[in-house]
Amino acid sequence: MQWNIKTQAAATVIGLIAPLMWGASVSLVRTVAENFGIAQGQCLLYVVAAVVLFFIVGIPKFEKIPWQYKTIGLITANLSSITFCLALYFSDGGTQTMEVGMVNYLWPTLTIVFAILFNGQKARWWIAPGALLSFCGIYWILGGGHIAVGSFIEHVRANPISYFLGLMAALTWSSFSSMTRAWSKGENMSTVNFFLDMLIFGAFWALGIGGSPEITSLGVLSVIFGGIAMAVAYASWTHGMSYGNITILAIASYFTPVLSCLFASFWLGAELNAAFWQGVGMVVLGSLLCWHATRPSGRN
Repeated sequence: MQWNIKTQAAATVIGLIAPLMWGASVSLVRTVAENFGIAQGQCLLYVVAAVVLFFIVGIPKFEKIPWQYKTIGLITANLSSITFCLALYFSDGGTQTMEVGMVNYLWPTLTIVFAILFNGQKARWWIAPGALLSFCGIYWILGGGHIAVGSFIEHVRANPISYFLGLMAALTWSSFSSMTRAWSKGENMSTVNFFLDMLIFGAFWALGIGGSPEITSLGVLSVIFGGIAMAVAYASWTHGMSYGNITILAIASYFTPVLSCLFASFWLGAELNAAFWQGVGMVVLGSLLCWHATRPSGRN
């Protein structure tokens, strides 16, 4: 049964499902990579996700979609998915996985910044300190709660590729969110996006890229639940962005890092210290300031 609920209230409720699913996806994707390898694991993950998406949203009507969304939009969405998965795969242990996840969670702030730069979104002056606070939160996390630049550089230098890929995932997802609002014409391309991701990682698998660790029951469960979580999150967010109340969805998305950290503590056994949680709070607060700076003046 495909979603065909386009009233704003219903679409907003559907969109609110996404942050809940994202809260679990970081840990699940990491577990899949550990148990199946980067190519095999992500291919299987996207097989599950593509099938789920086919039954949720179906195939879009390509003739209604502007060429920009079918080309630039698809490329950006796939690049976001691939860099996100690779960032988690190359991270070292549960704690670093969550650090990389927090870098990726800059995307709500970046989405607002891109909307101002490219979509004509109006904003008040406190958009600047809000964005800065979010970036400072990431700096605080990666610097281990120290202001010294040397601590930050030393921490990032331990695994630069993983942190860089996490940032790329945030930048590309922010761009795609803006493209969805501007170009989608209400058509949801989630099924196509995930099918292409499946083919890309399938090609990596065929080329023998990525290891093949011992498969466990936890890995199998992670493929199933991870595929469902990613599919539902992707489809519900795209639907909410197209028809729902973006303000409410923005508020909900800012608390995704907290949900992700809580789930990681349970699923990955990640040890998250006080500096980590302080950084999470800074990212969430900064994102909320950015959202408030873009609210219509009549709603202060």
